[in-house]
Amino acid sequence: MIGVQPDGGKPTALATVAVLTYNGETYLDEILRAVEEQTIDGEVDILVIDSGSTDRTLDIVAKHPRVRLHEIPNSEFGHGKTRNLAADLARGEYIAYLTHDAIPATDRWLHELLAPLRDDDADIKAVMGKQIPRPGCFPLLKYEIESVFAGFGPDFGTTVFSDDGTATEQGLIDALSFYSDVNSATRTSFLREVIPYRDVRYSEDMMFGEDIIRAGYKKAYAPRGAVIHSNDLTLDEYGKRMFDETVALRQIGKPIPPMRRRAQLRMTVRGIVTDSVRIARDAYSAKRKLYWLVLNPRFHVAKWRAYRTATLIDLDDPGAIEAGSLEHSRKTPKEPG
Repeated sequence: MIGVQPDGGKPTALATVAVLTYNGETYLDEILRAVEEQTIDGEVDILVIDSGSTDRTLDIVAKHPRVRLHEIPNSEFGHGKTRNLAADLARGEYIAYLTHDAIPATDRWLHELLAPLRDDDADIKAVMGKQIPRPGCFPLLKYEIESVFAGFGPDFGTTVFSDDGTATEQGLIDALSFYSDVNSATRTSFLREVIPYRDVRYSEDMMFGEDIIRAGYKKAYAPRGAVIHSNDLTLDEYGKRMFDETVALRQIGKPIPPMRRRAQLRMTVRGIVTDSVRIARDAYSAKRKLYWLVLNPRFHVAKWRAYRTATLIDLDDPGAIEAGSLEHSRKTPKEPG
């Protein structure tokens, strides 16, 4: 049984696993079952915060009696503020976050994700777990995910990131600060009392990571705390997502210069050639290799077209930003009144 949080907000569970949902029926049942089956020496509180789903999401939650459901209007959702809300509602000493398409890879996912936080001597404040792309993920995204997480350290150990005050170049700060809250954890009291998420349109996790590093705290990468995750995006959606991510980085002050057409063409061609070699060497069937050799270049075209547009757009023009935004296209209109 999950205990009721007593007055004073003291933890009544080891950890809260917060799953943020919006029309997440595709993977949600598998996610909740995986969380329920975790092997860990403590009580796990499972919290779903739903922001106006219109599919079977709420029906799926109802089939899992252990799960607490908190509903908010879609118009009130924010990547940062909704994660802060989850921390306020959490009953666990620690809080782990999952998006509605991130499936724990093993029954020790939570144990591995929390291990760096539970080591008091390490004094780590936030942990990011590994992401493993789905088998059907398009190659461009698959190779990007694999490359990004391979760069954080070997799969057999935990990597700790901190700044001793000598990191002055923005590039080094960005490398130390990289953070994804698709699969992450921190101490609940740290979010409530020390560094909460920023209430920004996008890239709240990158800002959180940078806030941690700049404040002199440590964060960690725990590869054994892995999830199966890659976005199920159409070609059009992928371009819009790249647009969102690039605009968001500009909005939080990252130095992203305008891209010229020549650079756009160069990056597109380089990506197509590099990925085509990888596809040819990959363990795809012959038929699948041919399929991706034909289709994957279109994702590179969409990526760099959207990226260039995002580097040129006027950040003071919300209408133009909304027109190119995947995030905006998925929002439902605000309720009257």
